[in-house]
Amino acid sequence: MSELREMIGTRIRAMRNAKGLTQQKLADIAGLDYRYIGALERGERNFSIDTLEKVLLAMNLDISELMYSGSRTEILDVTRQEALDEFIALTKSLTHQQIIILKNVNRELSHAFKTDN
Repeated sequence: MSELREMIGTRIRAMRNAKGLTQQKLADIAGLDYRYIGALERGERNFSIDTLEKVLLAMNLDISELMYSGSRTEILDVTRQEALDEFIALTKSLTHQQIIILKNVNRELSHAFKTDN
């Protein structure tokens, strides 16, 4: 099994879950079979660029949102990436002004979490 194919499948699953979609719902939107989505997420299918595009369009994602660097084995990194995936999914429908407000709230939360050691 290709490591890249498995990584992309894992990211598709993570983003699908972050968006609250089932495999069936994603398959319906993308015009694919739900079993194909499952195989794609497990890295079992050697999918085409056209198929990847269908999945990305169905989830309203850019290809860059599937890729990230860093260790995939550290639990903190996985948890952090899951939080980012969910954050991205939640902000897709916000206006520019709402995103600015959210950034400011995030900055304030970050300051509140900092400790003086």
